[in-house]
Amino acid sequence: MSTVLRDIDYLVAWHAEAGEHVYVRSADLAFADGVITAIGKRLDGPFDTEIDASGHLVFPGLVNVHTHPTSETIRKGVTDETLSPGFWHSSLYEHLPAFNPVDDEGRSACLKVALAELLLSGVTTVIDLSAPFDGWLETLGESGLRAVAAPFFRDARWFTTDGHSLSYDWNEKAGREAFERACRVIELAGQQPSSRVSGMLSPSQVDTCTESLLRDSHAFATERDLPWTIHAAQSVTEFHEMQKRHGKSPIEWLADIGVLDQRSVIAHCIFLDSHPWLHWTTNRDLEVMVESGASVAHCPTVFSRRGIALNTLGSYLRAGVNVGIGTDTYPHNMLDEMRTAANAARLVGQTVADVTFRDVFYAATIGGANALGRDDIGRLAPGSRADFVSVDLSHPSMMPVREPLRSMLVVAQERAIRDVYVDGERVVRDGTLTTIDLQAESERLQRAQAAMLKAVPNNDWAGRSADELAPMVLPTQEL
Repeated sequence: MSTVLRDIDYLVAWHAEAGEHVYVRSADLAFADGVITAIGKRLDGPFDTEIDASGHLVFPGLVNVHTHPTSETIRKGVTDETLSPGFWHSSLYEHLPAFNPVDDEGRSACLKVALAELLLSGVTTVIDLSAPFDGWLETLGESGLRAVAAPFFRDARWFTTDGHSLSYDWNEKAGREAFERACRVIELAGQQPSSRVSGMLSPSQVDTCTESLLRDSHAFATERDLPWTIHAAQSVTEFHEMQKRHGKSPIEWLADIGVLDQRSVIAHCIFLDSHPWLHWTTNRDLEVMVESGASVAHCPTVFSRRGIALNTLGSYLRAGVNVGIGTDTYPHNMLDEMRTAANAARLVGQTVADVTFRDVFYAATIGGANALGRDDIGRLAPGSRADFVSVDLSHPSMMPVREPLRSMLVVAQERAIRDVYVDGERVVRDGTLTTIDLQAESERLQRAQAAMLKAVPNNDWAGRSADELAPMVLPTQEL
């Protein structure tokens, strides 16, 4: 079946020779069998379906390179402003172990709500970093998203017994078994009924994996031509731990053991040796990232809540690092994440010139596609996948219309999105999801969070309650 969108007011098309997105006014977009077939003015048919797209902005579907949809969604209203002074206020070591879904029912509710939020904010491709559970791959396929399953594995879990020192419980046998299980899950991802589901290798964190596990997982990714991702340079604690073990920064160590290359996606890559919080004696990491060709998965929202920021997004881009955008945590709203990326960079860089919305939009489309090694997503051009988003320019939040992309990112956000297509299939229609019942899943998530909160004292090192770890904004007055 062939379809054409007629008279698009603003079409964000890919100019291959210039290597950039451009606006095309009053354009038609045609697609068939999930692929864009033509872009132009008054395209000749016949077409099976013609859609009037006048009064709309159409842009390529966003590529989310890092998110945790099976765990983060349930923490809404919990980890928004938690404190952890012993770990430079990172939430990784005290709060995330305490606030986790208690069963697969909770993980499933988390996943579906997050996938719904992603679609409604214009995401068409997502990397899902999760611990595998029954029904995970099937849910990804049924969502309509182009999903890359990245099952976790590691050799150690971290824990604290005092709130300021970090310990590691090493079990290399369990780590190897988890790696082998992840490889099987990746094989299963390629066998799903939905051809949009694929897989990638995801050792969890640089400080919880042995050198042999990292080398072997990277070798597997190279053999199968798959992307490879890991959390690294994400906390001050981690930086000092790797210096203690190896006398090297996390980034330098990854490069030295041979796992930092063009297929590598480093999340979150904040604490390079040049970061001002470290006051370190070297300044090599950014150059190492550029030379390796590795990508950064930049997720500013979750870190800005802790007073932590990349230093700076503009600096990484000007150096030549490929950067993609990810949501990581709730809300799984890619447009909000993009706005935060721009604002955080300007605040840290102390200048509006540090980064432009053009840079951020490029990162959320082409940057993400490059990280995945794909040249058929993140852009609208003949031969690319028919993944795109349609925005209503008559929505009050988009008016007056002058600069549509900036108006959407700064003001309108997801409110003005009308339709989202993946492989030419409309998965959001007139602002409503066609694949997920968001209200029903949100109600399931409410029940799952209640169960999680009840279990918090058993998971916290000090036996604290949820209210002690994450106090309410206001005290409750009994009448």
